Amino acid sequence: MEEMVSLAKAMSDMHRVEIVALIQREEEVCVCELCDTLHLSQPLVSRHLRQLRQAGIVTARKEGKWTLYRIVDTPSKLLTACLHHLDKHTGTIGKLVACSRRTKE
Repeated sequence: MEEMVSLAKAMSDMHRVEIVALIQREEEVCVCELCDTLHLSQPLVSRHLRQLRQAGIVTARKEGKWTLYRIVDTPSKLLTACLHHLDKHTGTIGKLVACSRRTKE
């Protein structure tokens, strides 16, 4: 039950749903790519990502000075069902605005 409540809270915000859908579609993204693609501020995206990490939906890894986010490697059955549903709607999110600063390094 606790997992369901945690997942429901994390996915109760449209921006977080869009962030998860974009990460799922692209497999791995940095904060600036999320900001530029979804037209959201960096502090807002970082706050949403923190909530998604705490809920066990996304994980992060460092690559130089960049932090890259991806869906957890072993999602629960509940998260898997949620992600499967999101797959049907990822086309509604615009094309990823790639981070030119990260790709230059």
